[in-house]
Amino acid sequence: MENTGLTGVERLVKDDEIIVSKTDTKGRITYCNEGFMRIAGYRESELLGQPHNVVRHPAMPRCVFKMLWDTIESGKEIFAYVVNRAKSGDHYWVFAHVTPDFDGNGKIIGYHSFRRSVDRRVLAVIEPLYARLLAEENRHSDRKAGMDAAVTLLVSLLAEKGITYDRFVLTL
Repeated sequence: MENTGLTGVERLVKDDEIIVSKTDTKGRITYCNEGFMRIAGYRESELLGQPHNVVRHPAMPRCVFKMLWDTIESGKEIFAYVVNRAKSGDHYWVFAHVTPDFDGNGKIIGYHSFRRSVDRRVLAVIEPLYARLLAEENRHSDRKAGMDAAVTLLVSLLAEKGITYDRFVLTL
């Protein structure tokens, strides 16, 4: 799937809009609502079966996605601020709530994400934090080592404040 370069143009999620997507356990999109297609600029046929990271923006620290995947694969929900890239190369910020889907036996069979607009004041905290985490990731020649170092940095920054990631995100 082709995704153009970055434009620097921000798309805004409507305040009353909920963006919804579902994936299988490998992160391939199995459902997307009209809001997701509108903001991302894709048709349903372009999204279904594709990895959800088709909308991953390069300014988004990989360490945040690692925490997200570690959390949902363990059967827990997570909230996170995410910057995504639209098909056009525009970007958009969302406040995501990602949860696992379970079958009748309690086995994880997929994930769903509900995303809302972001309070613009929150970005004054999130953008510098993500830039710092991304810089830490990029400081290392080995991508995995960089991601692990950024996770360690995030955990230590939160520990200094005496707060967990969940509490941090929900109190912004």
